[in-house]
Amino acid sequence: MVTPKSLAKQRKAGKVMSVVSIAKLTEAEEMLFSAYDERAEKSSQSDAAIAVLKANGLPTRRVESWHYTDLRSVLKNVPAEVGEAVSGKVDTLVGNASLLALDALSNHEKADFRFDDAIGQLNGAFATSGSSLNVGAGEKLESPKEIQNAVEGKAAHTTHTVSFADKSSGTVIERQLGEGGFATSVTNLKIGNEAEVSYIIVQGKGVEATHLGQINVTLGADANFTLFVLNTGGKLVRQEIRINVAGEGSDFQLRGVNLIGDGQHIDVTMDLCHNVPNTTSEEIIRNVVTGKGKGVFQGRIAVAQIAQKTDAKMACNTLLLSDEGDFSTKPELEIFADDVACGHGATFTDLEPSYLFYLMSRGIPEKEARALLIKGFVDEIVEDLDHEALEEAIVSIIDSWLDQNG
Repeated sequence: MVTPKSLAKQRKAGKVMSVVSIAKLTEAEEMLFSAYDERAEKSSQSDAAIAVLKANGLPTRRVESWHYTDLRSVLKNVPAEVGEAVSGKVDTLVGNASLLALDALSNHEKADFRFDDAIGQLNGAFATSGSSLNVGAGEKLESPKEIQNAVEGKAAHTTHTVSFADKSSGTVIERQLGEGGFATSVTNLKIGNEAEVSYIIVQGKGVEATHLGQINVTLGADANFTLFVLNTGGKLVRQEIRINVAGEGSDFQLRGVNLIGDGQHIDVTMDLCHNVPNTTSEEIIRNVVTGKGKGVFQGRIAVAQIAQKTDAKMACNTLLLSDEGDFSTKPELEIFADDVACGHGATFTDLEPSYLFYLMSRGIPEKEARALLIKGFVDEIVEDLDHEALEEAIVSIIDSWLDQNG
């Protein structure tokens, strides 16, 4: 039960905004709170999550981390029927990958829900299933493991736990699929010392789907972690990336491609914390916006005072192919150390007319010429995966999108 005394304690801990003013619940909020009240199985963890959500409501643009995605306004409703995400409805992304099973959650990892962590709150309140993977010390996965979350027209929430012990290695693929529906998906990933891990998120939901995803990663010493994110579908999508660089000598690489069609809103928000000395990171995001599509990239890099010799770079490059399209970029550097090499940059452009003219003068039709230029813009960072089968599969998805939207 949320009381004035408990709210005061939560505000002090940063879990509740200092001013809470929910004059009237939105339809989506009413449906969410009603669905939780009717839920048969609850826990102290789910009660804690819904209490914070009820105290604050869905975030608005007044919440800084949600400034470009006013969830309270854009989330109009949620499906009344709560279902389960399913796996195995489609082939794996690469032929030799093996599926991880979706099972009932035995318990939630204890979490403290901050007021602006709407995805964590929703997932903590409603998640009933997920998958787990534990790779032992020194173990090498010979083929990728794949998580499939397919949601069809219902509300479904999953929590995934993945860990790689010291000196282990492997690749994990997470695919978010399905037509319509409302889903949250939270992945907690721990990477041990000297481990080498690649994690691929491919989100290709239907044009009416809402998807709210979050990945929380902790890096050990001398670990190497590559995260690749591809968004091609969904009507309302937010993918949060939270990286805790906790081990000295570790390296984090992010590559992201957002293909945003007419009527879509896709938001990728990253919070990267370098908390120890001698670590590196590089983030490159490529975006393509068509029609009345809207996109967001928020990237915050925080360097603690102790984290000397940090080398962190971030770049966001966007092709705006429509006068009605919109893309908002908010890079942030929060540096407390004095011996670092950190920087960020952002560019916005349309296709270069001279390049288009050159291709068309060689007899290539305009639509095909445009697709070739867009493909070159995004394929460049796909190659950084250094995994031939994965590269081919992702390029195939990009080609399919270009056939429909290029």
